Amino acid sequence: MRILMLGNSLTFANDMPRMLAELTGAEVVIHTRGGARLSEQLNPKTKLGARTQAALTQEHWDYVVLQEMSHGPVSSPERFLSSVERLCALIRANGALSVLYATWGYQRGSAALAAKGWDYDDMARGLADAYRKAAENNHALLAEVGRRFYELSDAQNLYAADGVHPNEEGSRLAAEIIAAVIQKQEKKKRLGEATR
Repeated sequence: MRILMLGNSLTFANDMPRMLAELTGAEVVIHTRGGARLSEQLNPKTKLGARTQAALTQEHWDYVVLQEMSHGPVSSPERFLSSVERLCALIRANGALSVLYATWGYQRGSAALAAKGWDYDDMARGLADAYRKAAENNHALLAEVGRRFYELSDAQNLYAADGVHPNEEGSRLAAEIIAAVIQKQEKKKRLGEATR
């Protein structure tokens, strides 16, 4: 199995792709840059975009994981939805399945949240809604990592000191949720083949 991950530091923090590889037994390749948006993955004039466009047209993938810049789905929803739609079309043409890695709101009480003037609950809800809509619009799989961060927010610290990035536990949780979504899909495929 081959998995391509498109994202930024929320994907590569704590070597999360290695955790995903260990959980799935897949080869995991990452196309990331700190602060990258999904729109950059579509732009062949950027180094990242050129690599991604080549990978999606010249290599075979089973799953492609999409992760938008931390606040992109709430601060630029149209851009986010458009980028997901265009990437999902390329991923389908490749014969792969899209997995949306739905990220989390900034940590409650963090300087990052205060700097934006946002409410924690509103940011978390806005991200969850945007990723759900994007998944439904594009028949993509949805790894609801942000929802799990929200559910555990009072019981467990999953954040790095900056209140934006995940700590190691947060990255492990993200890998586990993405792996579970992929493994469930693989099981469905096997059951489908068995009933033919």
